Amino acid sequence: MEEVPRKPKSVLFACTMNAVRSPIAAALLRGLKAGSIHVESAGVEAGALDPLAVEIMAEIGVGLAHRPHRFEDLEDGCFDLIVVLSREAEDRARDWARTASVAIEYWPTADPTLVEGSPEQRRAAYRAVRDTLQRQIARRFG
Repeated sequence: MEEVPRKPKSVLFACTMNAVRSPIAAALLRGLKAGSIHVESAGVEAGALDPLAVEIMAEIGVGLAHRPHRFEDLEDGCFDLIVVLSREAEDRARDWARTASVAIEYWPTADPTLVEGSPEQRRAAYRAVRDTLQRQIARRFG
């Protein structure tokens, strides 16, 4: 693993399904850096974009127009940094980037899709993930 550039020019966020955590993180960083960093997201698998993720991002005025895809679907494999949000994604990222000069950071992030309960309890879990990622992104890239 290489030392992470202080201000990477390209960042890939990765999680398990590329349907909640990594699209949220990518949208937050795009909003923070507005074009100064190339940002993508990918998953070990590609699930459907989660409607609750779209909803909680709209609450803060961030659109989440995204077509989930896998590592193998990425057209540009050149990233300075891969931020992985799940153990499954960390394993895949290390395998995917084994021949590249790329730094990998693991940010353990809860999967809000696993939370059961009322619709409001589920929304609260998604908001907690969004807010945690927002703080981490501001701290790391702000």
